[in-house]
Amino acid sequence: MKFDLYQTLAIAVVALIAGHLLRRYIKVLVKFCIPAPVIGGVLFSLLTLAGYVSDIWTIDYDDTLKQVMMVFFFTSVGFTCNLKVMKQGGKTLAVLVALTFVIILCQNFISIGVANALGLDRMTGLTAGSIPLIGGHGTSGAFGPILENIGVNGATTLCTAAATFGLIAGSLIGGPVAERLIEKHHLFKTLSDEPQDLSPQYFHTEKDEEEKPIDALGNSYTIALYQLIIAAGIGTGISYLLSLAGLTFPIYIGGLIVGAIMRNISEFSKLYTIHMKPINLFGDYSLSLFLGIAMCTLKLWELWDLALPLILMLTAQLTFMILFAYFIAFRMLGKDYDAAVLTAGICGFGMGATPNAMANIQAVCAKYQPSIKAYLLIPIVGSMFVDFLNSITITAFINF
Repeated sequence: MKFDLYQTLAIAVVALIAGHLLRRYIKVLVKFCIPAPVIGGVLFSLLTLAGYVSDIWTIDYDDTLKQVMMVFFFTSVGFTCNLKVMKQGGKTLAVLVALTFVIILCQNFISIGVANALGLDRMTGLTAGSIPLIGGHGTSGAFGPILENIGVNGATTLCTAAATFGLIAGSLIGGPVAERLIEKHHLFKTLSDEPQDLSPQYFHTEKDEEEKPIDALGNSYTIALYQLIIAAGIGTGISYLLSLAGLTFPIYIGGLIVGAIMRNISEFSKLYTIHMKPINLFGDYSLSLFLGIAMCTLKLWELWDLALPLILMLTAQLTFMILFAYFIAFRMLGKDYDAAVLTAGICGFGMGATPNAMANIQAVCAKYQPSIKAYLLIPIVGSMFVDFLNSITITAFINF
């Protein structure tokens, strides 16, 4: 069976719907923040696997739109980079960003080191490094094909499996690590008895935009879509120019850069308005479709030969994250209650994604007391810095 790009897109949407329905009825999927595209997409990839194993049928997808959706998503991420908001985080934000960068470096060195010890290629080691862990399924789908072009067979499938492991592991370790720190150091005794204000301004870096009436350019959603398309178009040109340097760059890196530039020109010059609410919405849609296509087209049989090495590499990564969070991150962030809650968040996005980090924070705060600092800083780092730092670092590792 051969599906063209329209049929592939339709299958991806069906996979999304199936994933959302399963999340509704299987609560453990919600608990561990497993994305709907991953759930539904894996079901379709299992059908492909069944046909491959039984030799009854083969399925060939046209995944052209996967790259298009990927570029739009990462371009939307670039628009979240607001220099004015970064200043609000102060010293703690700078420390948190530095810790994130250290985690990215260590994850790649660990995965490469274990791969070397097992006699595997170093590029294969990157499939269990920061690409799937701090990068998640989105970065896995972006860099997996790049590694495959270099010669790593089944890189996308390996990265996806590692990313799924990371989502579950990050949700499991964050709460216990923070609870242990709070109880051991008696941090709950230093908490104020007065409830902290958790009004919406602590969770958003800007006010929700009011819908403007339709004019010559349309409403804010129309303008935001135009801005996203323009940034992506210019960005692919920049990505091409960067590739002329002889280095390997993901095609979305230019869009990421252009989005950040357009956002900050708007913030400082006021020449035009960037409509972040619709841009984030379009970015979410793009990510869902990108992951849906990427998951449906997985070749799961490529996991078999590297299953044991992947398990060993991920075990090493999990051990590192627990030790780093407990002994280093907590101390660097101030050794107080906020530091303990932030540590839970670091475990979340260090192994999985920002939603995992927020889920960890909510679990800890529900037992003790809300941490305004954690609620403010974790989303900023997760949305503004992680993809930037990770993309640049992975690119450097691949080329080195």
